[in-house]
Amino acid sequence: MFKWSRIMSKSCGGACGGDATSAADTDIQASSEAPGRWVSVYAVPKMDCPSEERMIRLALNGFEEIRALSFDLSNRRLKVVHDGEVEPVTSKLKTLGLGASLQETVAANPETIKAAEFSAASAKQESGTLRWLLGINALLFVVEMTAGLIARSTGLIGESLDNFADAAVYGLALYAVGHSVKMQVRAAHLAGVLQLILAVGVLVEVVRRFVFGSEPESLVMMAIAFVALIANTSCLLLISKHREGGAHMKASWIFSANDVVINLGVITAGALVAWTGSNYPDLIIGTIAGGIVLNGARRILALKG
Repeated sequence: MFKWSRIMSKSCGGACGGDATSAADTDIQASSEAPGRWVSVYAVPKMDCPSEERMIRLALNGFEEIRALSFDLSNRRLKVVHDGEVEPVTSKLKTLGLGASLQETVAANPETIKAAEFSAASAKQESGTLRWLLGINALLFVVEMTAGLIARSTGLIGESLDNFADAAVYGLALYAVGHSVKMQVRAAHLAGVLQLILAVGVLVEVVRRFVFGSEPESLVMMAIAFVALIANTSCLLLISKHREGGAHMKASWIFSANDVVINLGVITAGALVAWTGSNYPDLIIGTIAGGIVLNGARRILALKG
């Protein structure tokens, strides 16, 4: 989060309907059908993952003249459907330090306008879905962290941190709407630092338990991980209809899919602990989960305003 987004396999789906190579008479006809509405295409060299997409979305959030945004992360291109002049949009994009440059502006056709209206409706639905994902992951963090401490399971503790990382991405995406990009980056860095501390903490705990030993409770591990598996599967179902949307929603789907994989890993580790009587399976899954969160923290802290 960030996965964010749309965190980031992470290029935006859905392109705007504007034709960058339209003839002059076609542009005039489109302009007469949609007066004052245009499609501006930008090259953004430093836009290569969902975190930059989210940054751009937040930066342009306050522009009432913008009707839709379409991102192509693989080619580092952005299409903006807007009314009136493009200069304010260009000026704002340049302040982000992503190297954005305007390539062309052409008159929007009716298909592009229809796509813009659909995009606005989809954005509202996506916001509602993100709120549900935030709530579910925040609750799982509390439940799994508590159970992990009680059951002395680094696997559950690491899994809870992965849920915290996801909740942080979703929460930042919702909180930052309406705030400045500088505030968004500050909030992201705060979440990244907290994730970093927690991830290092669980990895240190893995080492400590490897040296001094531990007795994780396998039944608690499997029971809590199974509940989390149901919750994360529900998240996948919630976000599945937005999976082909923007990169931020694709990234959110990937986050939830990763959670399901980690849940299955903890359940397997719990079964192996019960079968072998060894704490090694729990330590291994705890290390994997801690590494995933550590890498997420690194990517968030790499964001720049």
